[in-house]
Parts: sequence; C-alpha cells; structure tokens
Amino acid sequence: MANTNHQLLSSRKKPTTKLQSNPCFGLELGAWSFSGVWSLEFGVSRASTSRNRPNGNGCIRRSTAARASILVGLLWCLAILAVVVIGVLHTARLDLLVVKNYGDKIQAHYLALAGVEKAKALIFQDAIDRRHSAKNHSGALYDDPQDFRDVTFGRGEFRVFRRARPDEGEGVIYGIGDEESRLNVNTATPDQLAKLDGMTPDIVAAIVDWRDPDNEVTPGGAEADYYMSLQPPYRPRNGPLQTVRELLMVRGVSPEQLLGGPDEENTISGTGRDEGDSPLLTPDGVLDGGWSGFLTVDSLDNNLNAAGDDRVNIQSADDRALTGVKGITSDIARAIIAYRGQNQFQSLADLLDVTAAQNQNRGRSGRGAPVGAQNDSNPSGPKVISEDLLQDIADDLTVANQDQPGAININTASVPVLVCLPGIDPQLAQAIISYRKSSGFFPNIAWLLKVPGMTRNIFKQVAPLVTARSETYRILAEGKVTSSGTRQRIQVIVHVGVHNIDTLSYREDL
Repeated sequence: MANTNHQLLSSRKKPTTKLQSNPCFGLELGAWSFSGVWSLEFGVSRASTSRNRPNGNGCIRRSTAARASILVGLLWCLAILAVVVIGVLHTARLDLLVVKNYGDKIQAHYLALAGVEKAKALIFQDAIDRRHSAKNHSGALYDDPQDFRDVTFGRGEFRVFRRARPDEGEGVIYGIGDEESRLNVNTATPDQLAKLDGMTPDIVAAIVDWRDPDNEVTPGGAEADYYMSLQPPYRPRNGPLQTVRELLMVRGVSPEQLLGGPDEENTISGTGRDEGDSPLLTPDGVLDGGWSGFLTVDSLDNNLNAAGDDRVNIQSADDRALTGVKGITSDIARAIIAYRGQNQFQSLADLLDVTAAQNQNRGRSGRGAPVGAQNDSNPSGPKVISEDLLQDIADDLTVANQDQPGAININTASVPVLVCLPGIDPQLAQAIISYRKSSGFFPNIAWLLKVPGMTRNIFKQVAPLVTARSETYRILAEGKVTSSGTRQRIQVIVHVGVHNIDTLSYREDL
C-alpha cells in the first residue's frame, strides 16, 4: 500500500518537474491541466494557487497579455461578424422591398387595366342605350365621379380621369374624353392648322410636307433632304401621322409648343383630389397642354344615324328611299332629285336651296328610272325645305357613302378647336358652347342654325366638317395600391362600333 501511494505521488510530481524545465510553457498549459486533476481527486487548489505564484521569469505578465490579445481578437471577430450580418440583413431587406415594390407595381398596373375595362364596358353600353333612344350624344360618361373616382378594388383602387376643357374650368374631371372634340392633324387643312395659337406658316407647311405622300417641298416646309441632313438622320412619314407626339419630329415644332410651357407644370388647382396625388402629367412630365390638348390622329365618325341605321345619300337615292325618311314627302323627294340633276350637293346645308320642281312628271321615262327624273329645278321657285324641317331630317341624310374622318363634335369641342372651322370666330365659338350649356346638346348638326350669329353661309362651310356625336374615346386610368401608394397609368384610345369596341392605341407607364 505504501508502495502504491509512493508511485502515485511520484507520477504526479512529473508535470511539476516538466514545468521547471520549461516554466512558461508548463505553467500555461501543464499547470492548468494539472490543477484540474488535483482539485478533482484531492479537493485542494494547490495547483491553482501555484498559477499565481511569480517564478521570476515574467511568465505571469506574458500569459495575461496573451489572454488580453485573444479577447481583443475575439471582439474584432464579433464586430466583423456583426457588420456582415447587418449587411446581409440589409441586402435581404432591400431585396424584399424590391420584390414587394415590383409586386405592387404589377398590381397597380392591373388596377389601372381594370379601370380601362370598366370604361370600355360603360362606353359600349352607353352607345347601345343611345341607339335605342335614337340619341347622338348623352354626355353621361364625360363627368362621372360615381363610376370613375377612386373605385375600390382588391388591395387598391383605380380612377379614370381627364383634364378639363377650357370651358369646363380648371382641374381634373373624373370621366372619359373623346377624340372628336379635337382637330385631326391628318385631315385638317392648312387654314385650320394655321388657326392654332402660336402656329406659324412655316410649321404648317412642314406638317403638310410631313404627311403628304410626295417629296415636293411646300414653300416654307421641309422634305427628306432636310431631315436626312440632321444628326441622327431620318425620313419624313409621307403619310398619316401615327401619334400626335410624332409632330416633335417635324421641323420647327418644339416640345413647349406641342406639350405645354413651364407655366403648365406639376400642379392643377381646384381638382378636389387628396394631398399627395400626382398631377395630370404627360409622359414628358408636363401637363397635357399646348397643341397636344387640341389635336388627335384618331377621330372618325361612322356614316350612320343616331339609331345605328345607314343614312340616305341624297346624291343618289331614288324617290322611294327619300320618302322613307320621316318628313320628306313625294314632292320634296322629286324636288331633291330635280335639284341634283343641275347641282351637286356639297353638304346637307345645300338642301336649304332646293326649290319646287317644274313640270313634275309622275310617270317613269323608262324602266328603272326614278320618279321625277325628268323634272327641272326652278331656282326662283319656293324653297321646299325649311330650317325646322332640316333639323328634323338632317341626321338621316348624307352626301357621301363613306365614313367621316376628322369630324369635330359640336357637343364637346372647345373654343380653340371650334375657331379652327371656317367662318367661326371666338365669339361664335363661345356662342355655340353657351347654347349647348343652356339648351342641351345638339341633336344633329342642323341645330347649329339655332345658335345666335350662325348664318346659312357659315353653316354651309362647317356642315361637312362637323358631327353631333363621338365614337372615338380616350381613357386615362390610374391604378393605386393603397398600402404603398404605388401607381401605374394606362392610356387607351378606343373606337366603338355597332357590334364591338376596338382599341386603336395603347400606352402604359405614363
């Protein structure tokens, strides 16, 4: 037993001997290991006490410094790790925000598309209702906040709006607009274009050269030679313009003239919109002002009456077709046929000049000949069609078989557009607008004769260029995600027919 204890004590003294041979190393490593064994087996802390005993070699100071440097290094590692973690979290958060914003953008896009589709459905239904009631214009959807203002849908809302015309005051109106209230730049004559505010003869000539099919230069205009000398070079359209913004490529047309000046930017007063709502801007960041507010390339009027039926062509219709129009008697029909035998109808206004036929022959001169074909018109005879009668029958008659591109709607056109028509000055244009506000919309173009200051001579000039209804509409819809405020806009121009509604142009990200 004694021998066994002696061996145990001898074995435990060996680390101490090793520590003396290499004091610093043994104290740093061996003493710590030895201390643990000693305390576990004998319940004393002798080795622990010996750790703090100075040995004259400075090992205590070195070990403390080493442990301090390890602590500093550990803190640096923790700091770097924290920076890395924060950076990763920040990047992840940005990625999440990008994904969310992209998702909100898509949702806002489809909210705007919902506004477009709702407007198209209401336009088509309005056209059906107007045909059933034989009414050319109702004005129902032009100012309709109940259907178009901040309509809640899903996670957001949409609105359909437009800029108010000058006669409607300042601000935004919740509703649709129509292209027939604008001057068609593809069909307007040089004289009509010249009446736009700020338009010069050289710009008019350049526009005419841009859209005509030839390369002959109009005095003051420009053709391919000029445009090919530019950097970068390009060729003129030599055909109908596809968009109003295409005018920016025409020589002499500036963005300020076409899209509006600096006084028409960023805000609209009196809109009734919430604070923070974006103003009515074009893709160029300015209001829909300048010439672009009065021009279009898409207006078209179908040659149908308010009920959707084909009109009777007074140039070629026989007695039976003419008498099928309510208000036209056999005598009037024969007088019309006799008149056109000597004169060509330029417009419906010429019906006011039709006189009773002389030597009326109620028989037929041959097989298939219309009744009254051999009658002669008497220029000095009594007029057979009064203004009141013309107002009753005008919508059922026409002087051409084709549709009427570029016709201006007298029920929606503003003063700057109306003054582009021949014979109409600003005072008469304002009188037209005042009449439709006080007496209601014009049932057909012949009712212009009721406007104070409208003479028969002026009416004859404007009758071929106007209409009393619109069939081409501009829809500007905005979708908004409520939680983030993300917005998207879509602008669509549509043409409504008897059986369908066609999209003529589509633009998004406005």
